[in-house]
Amino acid sequence: MRKSTKTRVKNPSPKLQSSHVARNKLKRAPKVEPAARRQAILDAALTVFAERGFEAARLDDIADRAGIAKGTLYLYFDDKEGLFEEVVRSAVSPILERLSALASAPDMPVDKILEALFSVFEKEVLGTKRKLLIRLIIAEGPRFPRIAEFYYRNVVARILPLITKVAERAVERGEFSSDAYARYPQLVAAPLLLTVIWDALFSAIKPLNVTDFLRAHRQALTGKMRAAS
Repeated sequence: MRKSTKTRVKNPSPKLQSSHVARNKLKRAPKVEPAARRQAILDAALTVFAERGFEAARLDDIADRAGIAKGTLYLYFDDKEGLFEEVVRSAVSPILERLSALASAPDMPVDKILEALFSVFEKEVLGTKRKLLIRLIIAEGPRFPRIAEFYYRNVVARILPLITKVAERAVERGEFSSDAYARYPQLVAAPLLLTVIWDALFSAIKPLNVTDFLRAHRQALTGKMRAAS
């Protein structure tokens, strides 16, 4: 009796089946939108820059943190300096928009403008990773003048005129007792910078009540502290 020459098809092993399923899942993985991937890179970059400093930060580490290949990162940014600059822009842009809106409210009393301005700073800068950018500029700026200059042109030089605008209006209305705040808007902004430095260096030793501190600063600016005493 002739034996059958047909080859019996064996069922694939569980291991091969699971491997096949895994490949199918990879093929069906949802596509990440470019905007979402770009934001993931920026978030990862801010964390790596803050942890390691500008010089020690590597694009490989940023790509790993973002969960992408290094080659993918280059599809969005040419180099480390360009990536850093975009981190600054994306972090600061919404804050500048809010500050600009406050400075453009001519009927709002200066006390209310300062209250809103300081609240935005406390919640959106000191209460988020944005404060890490300020720390980074303070630490790395002297060694890397180009990033300090970029931060000045894109952040400081845009904020100070807004403060000057508010201060000049306050002087005209008699809400500020001196025009020094209009001539030197840094006087208004300096305590904000102090809170970032204090948070980085001394908060574990002597916590600062930032809300009360900024309220006292606002009262000092408007003379209400003197009036209350």
